[in-house]
Amino acid sequence: MEDRGTLGVQIGGKHTLKDWNLGWLSITLGFPEAKTYEQEIPGADGIIDLTEAVTGDVKYKQRSISMEFDQLDADYFDWQAKLSEIANYLAGQKFKIFLDSDPAFYYIGRLKLDTEKSEKAESKITISGEVDPYKYEKYSSLEDWTWDDFNFETGIIREYKDLQVDGSYQLYIPGRRKKIVPVIECSAAMQVTYNGKKYSLPAGKSKVFDIWLGEGDNYLTFVGNGTVSVEYRGGSL
Repeated sequence: MEDRGTLGVQIGGKHTLKDWNLGWLSITLGFPEAKTYEQEIPGADGIIDLTEAVTGDVKYKQRSISMEFDQLDADYFDWQAKLSEIANYLAGQKFKIFLDSDPAFYYIGRLKLDTEKSEKAESKITISGEVDPYKYEKYSSLEDWTWDDFNFETGIIREYKDLQVDGSYQLYIPGRRKKIVPVIECSAAMQVTYNGKKYSLPAGKSKVFDIWLGEGDNYLTFVGNGTVSVEYRGGSL
């Protein structure tokens, strides 16, 4: 197991250990609460649950995150300067947040310096905030990926760029929990079949809003001649 003293968090262009010399003590990441919609039925038992009525899927609220660090080789008199540097950097900005313990995914959200939980006497600094309910794959299916941050247990290699379609081509996409409408780019007009239904695709980039790639096995069958690219980035709770 990797020593937590060597780990940190990448917040936008800053790394808590490398740039701020903050040692990772703990990270608390709350589980997102489902957005539920229920309607009382006058004169009858129970309720009508409308949670999945609109999109066919459960939607979630933001999740909370709290990260506690200690200032390594702390200078007591440098405390306020360090707090100001971090506070000015965060200052309401939305960042991608990468945990060194889970480098294949990132969170998106706004963080702040939590002054109530930061303690000068112990050189302890706490950063907290709200992030999207899902964590997202570091690389989309159109981006180059590396083995350095690939997780051999949970990682999925996605290479859906410039696929050659000579009459027919079936693309298999293993989906994660978040339902995604992919961006499809064709070099020429084609047809695509998804869940037994056919859709026409123009040349160039487009979306078919009836194609929602969900968790598990997804198959897209393209018919035509040319190349096709499918942009997909998985999201997991």
